[in-house]
Amino acid sequence: MGGYGFGGGGLLWLLIMGALVVVPFWRLLPRYGIPNWVAIFAIFPLFALILLWVIAFKDKIDGGTA
Repeated sequence: MGGYGFGGGGLLWLLIMGALVVVPFWRLLPRYGIPNWVAIFAIFPLFALILLWVIAFKDKIDGGTA
């Protein structure tokens, strides 16, 4: 009984899911002039959403044209 619904491999499952989120950010962020270590914070969903918005509107932030 008890548990959090992850079964026996809960920690392993969380590590896999974290890697599936962090690795794409790790590869994308340097292309937009953001240090790749910031990708570690993408584990938190709100921060991942903020990073997606920053990437989407990076040209507007830097004053570039579309």
